[in-house]
Amino acid sequence: MRTRFLAFAAALVLAALGAAVPVAQAAVPAVPGPTCTAAGGAVEYDSGTGQWTCKGGDNDGELITES
Repeated sequence: MRTRFLAFAAALVLAALGAAVPVAQAAVPAVPGPTCTAAGGAVEYDSGTGQWTCKGGDNDGELITES
């Protein structure tokens, strides 16, 4: 009985964490690629995160939403 309760509690915690990840990613500021380059930045791929980011310029460090 105790094992079933612990497994159920672990499943609830994992489900809650899984639902929170997209919300956290959506909260990060993002700009289109042309906006990044027009502001003096460069669009670069970050292999550590697997995402495109703006390096330099006014939007330094922001995620790229589209090319």
